[in-house]
Amino acid sequence: MTVGVAIGATGTGNQIDASVRLAAEAAAAGLRSAWFGQSFGADSPQLAAIVGREVPGIDVGTSAIPVFGRHPLTVSSQALTAQAATHGRYHLGLALGTRLLTEGGFGIPYERPIARLREFLTALRQLTETGTADFHGELLTASTPVPAHVPGAEAGVPLLVAAMGPQALRVSGELADGILPYLAGPRALAEHIVPAVTEAARAAGRPAPRIVALVHGVVTSDPDAARATATEQLAFYEQIPSYARVVELSGGKRAADVAVIGDERTVAAEVRRYRDAGATEVVFSGTDLAGEADRHRTWALLGELAG
Repeated sequence: MTVGVAIGATGTGNQIDASVRLAAEAAAAGLRSAWFGQSFGADSPQLAAIVGREVPGIDVGTSAIPVFGRHPLTVSSQALTAQAATHGRYHLGLALGTRLLTEGGFGIPYERPIARLREFLTALRQLTETGTADFHGELLTASTPVPAHVPGAEAGVPLLVAAMGPQALRVSGELADGILPYLAGPRALAEHIVPAVTEAARAAGRPAPRIVALVHGVVTSDPDAARATATEQLAFYEQIPSYARVVELSGGKRAADVAVIGDERTVAAEVRRYRDAGATEVVFSGTDLAGEADRHRTWALLGELAG
């Protein structure tokens, strides 16, 4: 099992410079991957390409680009460029997104998300694997009258989906290389998520999927204060049905209940629980929620666990 971190350097003077610096620090600590979220700010594939180019010792990934408001042709162009820039160390994560951000931000109706995900993945895999597409679906068309390949990215791009619900897991198992569940504790992974996506992949004749578990957590000597901060930070997710459901399946009532917070022994034990639940990779986010000293402490432990 590999271990990585999510980097969100949004409160700095220059997000790009800070992201490169933090990724270099993560690589020096022994961490294997650095992941970048996608909202309405920095373009995450471009950010990952720059970071991966500047820090050659670490894999980089996007977690995750919503399929609403994007098109497979443009996402493929971004991903293949990042893959060429990093010489094969880029991983593309996709997401269904949320009704709140889709309709409020893009003005696009949040309709038939599973059907859109299926069509998006089908077209995108054609593009990333062959540099061409001839896909005509109900919701999307992706065709290449001129080639869309990027020299240097011939190996394609690993496709992952931030899937946790039964239908999204089925589509991801059939068409993607793995999943990026967030706020899904070991119980939800072992009992609901890993079996569903693994069976879907098996039925489709695909290899066992990667399970990249995104975990919100930190090593700290003041877990009560850190958990109070996490409760504030994660409250947004409690109004999104898919996250509320997976928190409940994990045995929690609030999103912060599945955060991994405590000393080195506590956090290491929880990472092992994720591994035992079927995670092939663990990526920690929110490691700065208790301050810089505890972030350094957290990355040091995670680097040891990744060794």
